[in-house]
Amino acid sequence: MELTYHSEGDYRLPDLSAPETPKLGKYGMLRRSFLREHRKGIYTGMQLSGKLDSHLHQIDRQAREMVDSLTQQMAAQQGVTQALKAADQMKWTGLMNSIRAAAEEAVLTDLIYS
Repeated sequence: MELTYHSEGDYRLPDLSAPETPKLGKYGMLRRSFLREHRKGIYTGMQLSGKLDSHLHQIDRQAREMVDSLTQQMAAQQGVTQALKAADQMKWTGLMNSIRAAAEEAVLTDLIYS
């Protein structure tokens, strides 16, 4: 292993760079925070074995897919359609916001905080 150094004043410091971490979405970051604060042993074990990043990406992908599918299912059950959107945009927006919040809450409970 060969290290290179650079000078800063009277000191020679190694040229080190941290590996670039892949970007996580909202649900991956929430899962990481939950594991770090409430499941320290699992978090540390996954971090040491190198499985943490893949786990967080998998959780993020699953959570996004679940929110999308639940939102579509709940909108269909409640009769929130494109026709309603064309007729009354404010009502459609309010209903979709409440549906999306309910879907996110279900995903957070089932997938992120478990």
